[in-house]
Amino acid sequence: MPFLERAGFEYLRIERRNPAFLNVRPENLGYENFSAAYGNIYTPRQLLQLLRRCRGSFRPAEDRWHTDAGVIDPFRPGLRYHALTDREFDLLGAQHLCAVRRVFEEAKVFIFTLGLTEAWVSRLDGAVFPACPGTIAGTFDEALHGFVNFSVEEVTSDLDAFVTELRTLNRGVRIILTVSPVPLVATATGKHVLPSSTYSKAVLRVCAEEIVRRHAFVYYFPAFEIVTGPQAPDAYLEADRRSVTQEAIATVMTAFLAACEAPEDACIVNAPREDGDSARRLSQMLSHVECEEGMADIPTRPVGDVTEETIRNLYSELLARSPGERELKDWTGAARGMSVIDLVKLFVSSDEFKRRLKEIPA
Repeated sequence: MPFLERAGFEYLRIERRNPAFLNVRPENLGYENFSAAYGNIYTPRQLLQLLRRCRGSFRPAEDRWHTDAGVIDPFRPGLRYHALTDREFDLLGAQHLCAVRRVFEEAKVFIFTLGLTEAWVSRLDGAVFPACPGTIAGTFDEALHGFVNFSVEEVTSDLDAFVTELRTLNRGVRIILTVSPVPLVATATGKHVLPSSTYSKAVLRVCAEEIVRRHAFVYYFPAFEIVTGPQAPDAYLEADRRSVTQEAIATVMTAFLAACEAPEDACIVNAPREDGDSARRLSQMLSHVECEEGMADIPTRPVGDVTEETIRNLYSELLARSPGERELKDWTGAARGMSVIDLVKLFVSSDEFKRRLKEIPA
């Protein structure tokens, strides 16, 4: 997104962050990363259902979870703010779906990255959740929630239906498809994650190709091939061999802007500097937590009895450093069983967190 805007392209933003966070830069809390606050959408089925929800043709039976923290949106479990009542939830949900519809209606170019074939769904009506219930929010119920691994035929059918229905809503829209180069972090198939990841990416790539062949207004951009192809250097992946480096992102965006015939100087994309301020490092940490699929790699242990001193120490480390995944897990153990996501949620919801953020230089 920043690369596109620096190159002079307009990124459509319809839904803004909650006014409660107006004193905090949006990128520090992960806000406004999307045109509307729908969060990560990994599968064509989830995308198709979102389009139908905003048009009123699909309403999930399991549309909310009641918890002590408030009323949770199962399709946006990572939201910073949760409604406190059903009435408030209904109002916020209606506002959100209106914003989503505007995104679909007003977009001139719609870019969608195909991420996964695996998903967790409601057994009531097949509604697709962005994460397994109980990992980020809610409670897993085997009678209500099931696992699916979509086939080539299913993914192609869902993606084709989305493209067709979007085009009826927005006659002039063009669509760019990509496949995420990030491999699966875990699988629920019972198989090894390596062949499971290979299957997922192969299905998504084949489906993208098929949709491009069917529709003249749909294009494919090879981000997956740029990062994972045999020509790609080792430097395109972090030490965990999963996370994509800033160098890889810069290479992908340079190629993308050149393909879009952006001005020559706009196509020279420099990777962000490694030594940024604390706010940027904190933003990176939060973005990791906001990736629902990434939560599969973080144990979801219950919150333990954590002393204020432990929280302060971990909090200082979080602000001062840009930790790796292994370090995060070490800190998790130090916090008496608190998972990383529990810690970060605690930090984000605290007044101390907001106060410290305001003290961080821009």
